[in-house]
Amino acid sequence: MSSIVKVELGPRSYDIHIGAGLLSRLGAHCGKLGLGRNCLVVSDSHVNRLYGSTGVRSLKKAGFAVARAVVPAGETSKSEKRLFELYSNALAAGLDRKSFVVALGGGVIGDLAGFLAATLYRGIRLVQVPTSLLAMVDSSVGGKTGINLPEGKNLIGSFHQPALVLADTDTLNTLPRREYLSGLAEVIKYGLISDPSLFSALERRGKDLARGPSAFLENVIARCCEIKADVVRLDERENGLRAILNFGHTIGHAIEQATGYGKYLHGEAVAIGMVFAARLSVGLKGFKRGDCARLENLLRQVGLPVHRPSCEWAGVRKAMGLDKKSAGRKPRFVLARKLGAAAVGCEVPEALLKEVWNVSGK
Repeated sequence: MSSIVKVELGPRSYDIHIGAGLLSRLGAHCGKLGLGRNCLVVSDSHVNRLYGSTGVRSLKKAGFAVARAVVPAGETSKSEKRLFELYSNALAAGLDRKSFVVALGGGVIGDLAGFLAATLYRGIRLVQVPTSLLAMVDSSVGGKTGINLPEGKNLIGSFHQPALVLADTDTLNTLPRREYLSGLAEVIKYGLISDPSLFSALERRGKDLARGPSAFLENVIARCCEIKADVVRLDERENGLRAILNFGHTIGHAIEQATGYGKYLHGEAVAIGMVFAARLSVGLKGFKRGDCARLENLLRQVGLPVHRPSCEWAGVRKAMGLDKKSAGRKPRFVLARKLGAAAVGCEVPEALLKEVWNVSGK
């Protein structure tokens, strides 16, 4: 049994399919979309070994001419170097403007392959096949694509909606535990910014979720996708409301950059960032201290970090100034007013930023 969530964007609308065993039906789903015959499947070295052949076989069975490109696993592949290698792979495979790209992997692959599709021939079709929890609930949905620069994450990118998202929950069974737990940070974020009932359900079932994939998890993924689909429908290009999805990300991205990409997984850094933002919210938005404690307890319950790293504040503060949401190098935060409601574009006094950073190590 699978769930379908529709992202309503007029002529750019698409479906998110969520369920077990969907990868073997990738070709059949793509065959319903009127895509061109040629495609390039982009994956990383880890996911390709596990699932590349299944995806390629399904596409070929449906009559597509398939080429495959594999990049090293890890955040460092979201780079200019790997992007230009993929351009060459696509041209060598004979892709034209009617062809499409399949992003088979986690968030790094979704962003990288998505940006390839967004920019090759000024844009060709894209199919997202997320294989990590974080990608299923967040990065594969909504059309954000991009690569990193040494100065910060996702500083080069484009909005490019997929034609289809196919989330096969069976792929989560082989996800490394640390990667799986990292994805739970984004799940918790949705509850905090939009759905108190989801947040409460996660509190009740946190230990079960932390043990690994379950039938309950499929429902949680679908609910997270529904929340994101609603936000994207109302604000596709992040002119206002969509920024609520960045709760915890201002500090989170800065931690990733300041500590060297890879020391902290994205969800781990976001977990720390959410605690930081929640503590700011107590003083600036009247967020209840008890709810801040609930957030910290839930993150601990599922095995995510809540204390900031031992790196210097100066490096983190510099990285925040280069964040895309900054204005005049002054960071803008998403802060919580209450469980299920957040405010965007919030300025925070410099003294308070440093004060909360200092106490966040405890």
